[in-house]
Amino acid sequence: MINDFLEEIKVDRLWEATVETIYMTTISVAVTFVLGIILGLILYVTSKGGLWENAIIHFIFSTIVNVFRSIPFIILLVLLIPFTRAIVGTMLGANAALPALIIGAAPFYARMVEIALREIDKGVIEASQAMGASSFTIVRKVLIPEAMPALISGITVTAIALVSYTAMAGVIAAGGLGHLAYLEGFQRNNSMITLVATVAILIIVFIIQWIGDYFTHKTDKR
Repeated sequence: MINDFLEEIKVDRLWEATVETIYMTTISVAVTFVLGIILGLILYVTSKGGLWENAIIHFIFSTIVNVFRSIPFIILLVLLIPFTRAIVGTMLGANAALPALIIGAAPFYARMVEIALREIDKGVIEASQAMGASSFTIVRKVLIPEAMPALISGITVTAIALVSYTAMAGVIAAGGLGHLAYLEGFQRNNSMITLVATVAILIIVFIIQWIGDYFTHKTDKR
């Protein structure tokens, strides 16, 4: 009976799809974390009253972030097909989903970074300036360390969103649990595979949330 159940849910394919989802999520989260912090810092330091106040640069980057953050992910996938084919060479497989995942998530996370930086006590920044710290030193030793708990909390939320993005990417054959649930579950009317794929996604989400909460508490100095 157990063998029949394992055969029905295609356990080998399920494991392969789970690995693909974890791969897509891990790579896209890592790149999104770096790009998001860079974009968020640019938005913060070039805003009014920022370390390098510049209305033009702030407007340009703010517009870029707002545009890409506003496009629904499934539409972004379609829009980026020519770009993805140019850099990856195909629209099939886990690697083909990475450009859309990163471009879709980085602007979202950048706004969370900007919000986290704005919540830093201005007195800490002013004290650093009074002691003669350069702007780069303030960014590296004050802004990022002070905002780290919020940055980790933000990337946790973003990572969970990316898991759902990978599921949507699976609809256009990008692999992962979303592709398994759609192809083997929905199209072949196998509700058990859809259910098991959903449970696997939930487990991944719970693990991400646990890891995020752990590191958020570890870096919180309050």
